[in-house]
Amino acid sequence: MINFIPRWCSGNRSDEGGLVAKNTRQHMIDGTVHLLARGGMQQTSFATVLEHTGAPRGSIYHHFPEGKDQMVSEAVAATGARSIAMIHAWRGETAEVIAQRFLAAWRLLLTATNFSAGCAVLAVTTSTESDDVRSDTARVFRTWSEELAALLIEGGLPEEHAPGMAALLIAASEGAVVMSRAEQRIETFDLVAAQVLARLASLSERT
Repeated sequence: MINFIPRWCSGNRSDEGGLVAKNTRQHMIDGTVHLLARGGMQQTSFATVLEHTGAPRGSIYHHFPEGKDQMVSEAVAATGARSIAMIHAWRGETAEVIAQRFLAAWRLLLTATNFSAGCAVLAVTTSTESDDVRSDTARVFRTWSEELAALLIEGGLPEEHAPGMAALLIAASEGAVVMSRAEQRIETFDLVAAQVLARLASLSERT
């Protein structure tokens, strides 16, 4: 989703040192998300985060005393929270519109970044060696699926089909993003999106 490339903090100017520290920490988390979405764990280190964000070197162990895994886990959590907020904004729409908007958000991620960015959560899942971090990514995927399923039901999709359709939306989008990035073309994503929407329409017609 487009929120995998989060908006940057507006700045660190403040009369209160606590707010400055908070903004620096958030800026580093945002930078981690940005780097993970583009280069995965291999290109996301303390050094690259510092270079990308301009944060002072001393801020690393001040804000992330448990090391890189803590920084990555918090980036994963931030990605999940922002994406859930976007999904919640679609409440009240039909199931078809929700699916269209979900797919459109992924498509925008590809086109807005010229195929240079993907899903930070997927990037971490496939490259981390930490069971705890992998558990964090699983939690994000599970939450996305549950929230999407709930909205699809509210949007008119029968309850028995909602979990499967939510999982299909996520899995198909993730795979289509990877393929389109590899091919540097949007046509593959559009083909997959059309098939997913056709499946949803078929389920809706049956009811």
